[in-house]
Amino acid sequence: MEVILKEDVAKLGSRGDVVKVAEGYGRNFLLPRRLAIEATEGNKKVIEQMRASALRRSAKEKAQAEELAKQFENLSVSFERRSGEHDQLFGSVTSADLADSLEKKGFTIDRRKIQLHEPLKTLGEFTVPVKLHKDVTAHLKVVIEKEAAEAKDAKDAKEAEEATE
Repeated sequence: MEVILKEDVAKLGSRGDVVKVAEGYGRNFLLPRRLAIEATEGNKKVIEQMRASALRRSAKEKAQAEELAKQFENLSVSFERRSGEHDQLFGSVTSADLADSLEKKGFTIDRRKIQLHEPLKTLGEFTVPVKLHKDVTAHLKVVIEKEAAEAKDAKDAKEAEEATE
């Protein structure tokens, strides 16, 4: 089955592409979700107009993404988490946590655009790529520190241990 994509579909193609897909995938997934339309002669003519508007929209989106990437240059996100031995966290920091933290700072970023291959599970400083546009990737600085109460407890325990020696 040949379809014309109306939206970018991961691992399939971008808006305006004519692609061959399995009958079931096209009929049961792409068409009902309005991600694609059937590739008929009439639709192919309409898609040319859509492609021109998509190019204009893509250029505008890329400019906005580049502007946002400039704002990300000096941006840092900090988290305080409980940790155990060898600075391992109880739990982790996920892309959803990063998206929530960015939203509190006034940036609305979809968590799926944050390219965190696996959750952060140790204390420290990390650089996480954020794909704002297919051609624009910004890098976000993430700092994970010990929880304030926990750091104080560790310091008190160390002082008590030194006092008994």
